Amino acid sequence: MSPRSPRPLVALFTGGYLASYLLPTVVPRIGSGLGLTPAQAGLVGSGLLLGSASAGFTLASRVERFGARRVARAGLLLSALGYGLAALSGVLPLVVLGVVLGGFGSGTATTVAASGIASLRDPHRASSAGLLSVSAAAGALYLTLPHFGPGHRLPLLALAVVPLLVWPATRGLAGSRPADSTVPVTTGRLPHRRSGLVLALSVAGWSLAQNALWGVSGRIGTEQAGLGEVAVGVVFAVALGGGLLGVLGAGALGSRAGRAAPIGLGTVVIAACIAVSASARGLGTFAGGEVLWNTGYPVVLSYLIGLAASLDPRGRWAVLVGSASALGVACGPVTGSLLVESAGFTGMGLVLAGALLLLAVPLTAVALHTGGRPLLPGAVRRRGGPSAALVAARAGAPSGTIPRIGAPEQTITEIPVPAPDPARADFGTAGAERVGG
Repeated sequence: MSPRSPRPLVALFTGGYLASYLLPTVVPRIGSGLGLTPAQAGLVGSGLLLGSASAGFTLASRVERFGARRVARAGLLLSALGYGLAALSGVLPLVVLGVVLGGFGSGTATTVAASGIASLRDPHRASSAGLLSVSAAAGALYLTLPHFGPGHRLPLLALAVVPLLVWPATRGLAGSRPADSTVPVTTGRLPHRRSGLVLALSVAGWSLAQNALWGVSGRIGTEQAGLGEVAVGVVFAVALGGGLLGVLGAGALGSRAGRAAPIGLGTVVIAACIAVSASARGLGTFAGGEVLWNTGYPVVLSYLIGLAASLDPRGRWAVLVGSASALGVACGPVTGSLLVESAGFTGMGLVLAGALLLLAVPLTAVALHTGGRPLLPGAVRRRGGPSAALVAARAGAPSGTIPRIGAPEQTITEIPVPAPDPARADFGTAGAERVGG
């Protein structure tokens, strides 16, 4: 892969993430097509996403060893075969086997994409482009699938076809490395281990809360809001369109506001939207909650992906945090179904919103701890004095020698200096006395 081209990684990201985006239509259709209860269908959806999470945990540090192109193609082939088997079979054991194998393939593709994105010069921009692409693909499918009849075959068949469409993009991946060639392949312990662990655990809970609602959103629209499947599909498509706008906004904003504010405030807004959507009794509140929620969700997710990528240039934390997210996603559908059975849709929304408010604290803390301070004019003065600030702001100043105002502040590395030799110090003192005397 060309070290400056993120396009193959964006395509691979789309193929790997699409299954989780289609979860609200895959889970109910599996339930209706195979005669399962909502909780049983949620377990099948969880099996799909557990397969995806296990792929990330298994391959987190092995992509470089086997080669990005080889691993990506294996994942895409497994996705096509697994989802194809599930789509063509009407027997529950074969459907479960197919979705688990397909989920492992999707997770493999996502692992390669996450490893490569973490090594790019601007991982946030690449992850935003990936979310933009997968949101567009999922929105198109939500508008199309309801017009071709019910059943589980169509959405699973779509998940089987997309990896085949992504396959040509793997030619742009390196045969031995998925990463930017400027990043050396080294071995060693994970950096920022405490922050990375807190981030992974928090993201797992964050994703669980999101997908607990996402897995039952179709039921909220049809059972509580009284909408038909076509109307619910339109709402989801519009919501994913809002997600497109959110990702575009996040890409335009970039790192100007840091990561802590978008992650912390965005999670609070998402919590409020989940409570509104879960309590919807009509089209207005259901559509409003879903659209606002799906607008904010990819924004915060893009910053979380960028935060994980910043912890390790080899992409190991990006893969591990992504796998933790997939694990939370996997537990989401069954968690949502169980909460609905015990507390109803509204009670489920309140529980999930409260959990997100609690999770906003450690997520923001990790972003503050690892993100550093932005290089503002005052910080320029602390580093280089007033003259440096003037030179940095002057038109026509040479680029590359002085950091721009607003750019991330560079890390200062302390260099240990050995203690002076006492004998040599005494000799210098005696010589000075002789010269002076």
